[in-house]
Amino acid sequence: MAETLRLMAVHAHPDDESSKGAASMARYVAEGVEVLVVSCTGGERGDVLNPRLKENAQLKRDMGEYRRHEMAEAARILGVQHRWLGYVDSGLPEGDPLPPLPAGCFALTPEEFTVDALVHVVREFRPHVMTTYDESGGYPHPDHIMTHTVSFAAFHAAADADRFPNAGPAWRTSKLYYHASFSRDRMRTFHEALLAQGKESPFAEWMQRIAEEEPGKRRELEITTRVQCGEFFETRDRALLAHATQIDPDGWFFGVPLDLQRELWPTEDYHLAISHVPTTTPEDDLFAGLREQS
Repeated sequence: MAETLRLMAVHAHPDDESSKGAASMARYVAEGVEVLVVSCTGGERGDVLNPRLKENAQLKRDMGEYRRHEMAEAARILGVQHRWLGYVDSGLPEGDPLPPLPAGCFALTPEEFTVDALVHVVREFRPHVMTTYDESGGYPHPDHIMTHTVSFAAFHAAADADRFPNAGPAWRTSKLYYHASFSRDRMRTFHEALLAQGKESPFAEWMQRIAEEEPGKRRELEITTRVQCGEFFETRDRALLAHATQIDPDGWFFGVPLDLQRELWPTEDYHLAISHVPTTTPEDDLFAGLREQS
């Protein structure tokens, strides 16, 4: 294309960008693509998941500030631009029955405001491709589900000059993708390979839960697009480790050696939800159908 390609990745919390699509983004940055990560919330209500930091009193006093610094470091490592959408983390409700969500949180904010905010960013950055979560959110966190709702709505609204006229000139993003890397096949592939080598698998409990599920209960996204990015897995891991409050350095995410990942599954995977350009699946590039345009 005559102009620089642009990719916008919309996520719920800081750290989501480093666990979903980070190696792809690092690859595209290396190719000269402009990449913008949008974090819908500040992650203020996230739990401290790193056991080495659980007793850090200063951290507990201002989780939001810590997560802002972590996000800045992750963005530096990945080489991406970053924008806060400005909403407050809804937290992950637990219990039976579930408690109400806190007033003023992202998941309870009317869509007329959240979609407007994201449309402003879309029209300013003018991405050719957007990535986000499918309708399930990837897992049932209210902010992930709302991120899908807002991203899908903004994808369409940004192209309509009659919608949000104060948000800038209309812009039609060409393609919308959903993340699909946490598939059963990928987890099973790593699980079986580690067991065959006589090693412990971090996915044993996960595999057991899947085996016990009712058939058809969990919907798997069709993988339409596999982006080769194995050489950037180390960059992905460094970005994720930058979110020190949210990741256990000895946890399951790092349980598969990088050389084995590159051998067995050297891609990050996506589902093409919408395309306004001619393209044929399966694809190996989020910009398939766009690079050919002049």
